[in-house]
Amino acid sequence: MEVWRSSADIPSDLAGSVVTIGVFDGVHKGHRAVISEAVRQADALGLPCIVLTFDPHPGTVHNPENEIPLVISLDDRLRLLEALGVDVTFVQHYTLDYAMASAEEFIGHQVVGDLKARAVVVGEDARFGRGNEGDGKLLQSLGESLGFTVTLVRDLEDSTSGRRWSSTWLRELLDEGNVKGATKVLGRLHRLQGTVVHGHKRGRELGFPTANLQASSAGVVPQDGVYAGWLVRTVPGTSAVENLPAAISVGTNPQFDGEKRTVEAHVLGRTDLDLYGEEISIDLVAYLRPMWAFDTLDELLGQMDEDLRQSALALGVPVSGRVDPRRVTAGTEVSAEQNLTW
Repeated sequence: MEVWRSSADIPSDLAGSVVTIGVFDGVHKGHRAVISEAVRQADALGLPCIVLTFDPHPGTVHNPENEIPLVISLDDRLRLLEALGVDVTFVQHYTLDYAMASAEEFIGHQVVGDLKARAVVVGEDARFGRGNEGDGKLLQSLGESLGFTVTLVRDLEDSTSGRRWSSTWLRELLDEGNVKGATKVLGRLHRLQGTVVHGHKRGRELGFPTANLQASSAGVVPQDGVYAGWLVRTVPGTSAVENLPAAISVGTNPQFDGEKRTVEAHVLGRTDLDLYGEEISIDLVAYLRPMWAFDTLDELLGQMDEDLRQSALALGVPVSGRVDPRRVTAGTEVSAEQNLTW
């Protein structure tokens, strides 16, 4: 898949295309319905399928005091779009100046003028142009006058709740810790990503060594709590991908400033992993419980043993207990008494 970031990247011999427009944050089920229809039409017409997407999120640009957290990174968005068969993604740098174009100017100048759209496919609730003045009805009218076809894809809805698939709903579910609900909206497990960094290494003395991600770099992090999921990594020096069963802790450490959120994943039963500096992913499967502080070390250890058992059950893997701290190969050891939170 090609990625264009300005009109200068567009080949001079582009003769036509099928275009779909949107942020597509998360590339959830509703997004995939729209994109799949665009790909289908492009294949039928023998034209490239072009996704026109925006970065940063328009909502953040217009209301910077209420920044919208992205469900996935732009790189992941591009990866998922490519997997759906998209030929080109045009990543439009979104600014307030860009947003001043009227609906007619946006379609006429960029979608038809630059991208040579012969067909446009969008969701039935699509809005575009200055102040979101453009809608499906206007788009159809512009299609008639400018010579392109318009397909409005009906919003898919969850049959249980009656809600349409949306990134807003997805963020609500994650804020509640409802990762199973998020999986339903996404059509896949919600993924956190980042580089493994050095933490305070308190868990290893307890028999629970963890790979630590800073929550600020991981994506949309769900509600604080303990989760079951998979730590996904590419084995160094190979193209092989490992999916390792893990118990995952999300939250703040009250022994420090009480505000810095971290994501920590303990791979069940493993002592031989040295993941520092690796780019890893964490796929969340199930919410197990809230974050609790404990009065004694024995209480903490008892609950952590139960967390490991529940994680294994949720993931369908053999139950693994605490590991021998002396066999852990990564990091350095510190006193177990320094941290009683999991």
